[in-house]
Amino acid sequence: MNLEFLLNSFGERFGRSPRVFSAPGRVNLIGEHTDYNDGFVLPMALDRRTYVAAAPRTDGQIRCFSTAFPNEVLFALNPNLAPAHDWANHIRGVAACLLQDEFTLQGADLLIASDVPMGAGLSSSASLEVALGFALLTLANQPVDLVDLALTCQRAEQQFTGTQCGVMDQYIACLGIAGHALLIDCRNLEYRAVPLDLRQARVVVVNSQVKHDLATSAYNQRRAECEDGVRRLRGHLPDIQALRDVELEAFDHWAEALPDIVRRRCNHVITENARTLAAVEALEQHDLNRFGQMMFASHESLRHDYEVSCRELDLLVEIASQQPGVFGARMTGGGFGGCTVNLVAVGEVENFTNAITQEFEKQMGKQPACYVCQASDGVHEER
Repeated sequence: MNLEFLLNSFGERFGRSPRVFSAPGRVNLIGEHTDYNDGFVLPMALDRRTYVAAAPRTDGQIRCFSTAFPNEVLFALNPNLAPAHDWANHIRGVAACLLQDEFTLQGADLLIASDVPMGAGLSSSASLEVALGFALLTLANQPVDLVDLALTCQRAEQQFTGTQCGVMDQYIACLGIAGHALLIDCRNLEYRAVPLDLRQARVVVVNSQVKHDLATSAYNQRRAECEDGVRRLRGHLPDIQALRDVELEAFDHWAEALPDIVRRRCNHVITENARTLAAVEALEQHDLNRFGQMMFASHESLRHDYEVSCRELDLLVEIASQQPGVFGARMTGGGFGGCTVNLVAVGEVENFTNAITQEFEKQMGKQPACYVCQASDGVHEER
């Protein structure tokens, strides 16, 4: 992202100089669809960010432009804002939820730009929400608690887009640490930084460039199926509050009492939590082969039990598994398109990206996009 261009563009549009804030996208290394089940996740903040150039207004209006959309959006700050039929619902949602939390905000001129691919499962929406929330609070000289900001932005997405997301995306956008992934306990929001010693390997994200329409509705359906599983299992395991509380041995004992679809959904979440903790242990022991095995097993579970993969993602993982130097690969994000995340030996990265691009294009008729990624910091003001 060219910050000088962003500053100049803001000056040309608004006739003054802004402050610039940014928040990262994320890739989840492992722990998929566990966050809204009180489970464990292992995301890292990407070195791709959403930038919000902002300057205060005195009339209580939010006037915003985006480099990704042609039209201006203008609205008055109001805790009772409702969703509208344009690109700015994330902005309305964050502003409304901050006001509902009794923060005092002031109007702002905004120019938004991002190099986080939209619709790719890399949390472009969360990076926008967090960067915007941080900007609005900072401009108004309000205190910023990053955990509270993550929760506010999660609520904004749920209320203004209808996606009943967990807190992982907003959390890593707030609290990412360069050179580390974060193991997040999505029940109590405790986290610890897990060093990513990538002298031997690189994280390569491959964007399938497709997104199937059923992603949002299927996401909400999976969440409902998990909640149904908890209700049914509670008849046998009365102390559980979420699937995170179910031990694998106990689940194996009672699984046959569940309808097939609910059983498979629960099986994914329960085994994925165990895989995530095992993957962290492998990283801490510098055992990339074991970490990669957990990635492949995660994808198979998402494909078979959770049924959120698709032909394009399965093909990318299949191609990756055949390449030299690939420790592991899996779909990442909500599913039904978007990206895979791959752990690739340093000396094989170029060969890997060439091979996966050529073979995917040969079979699917379009090229994927490959991003070699570093773990970056969370939200901050650019200097």
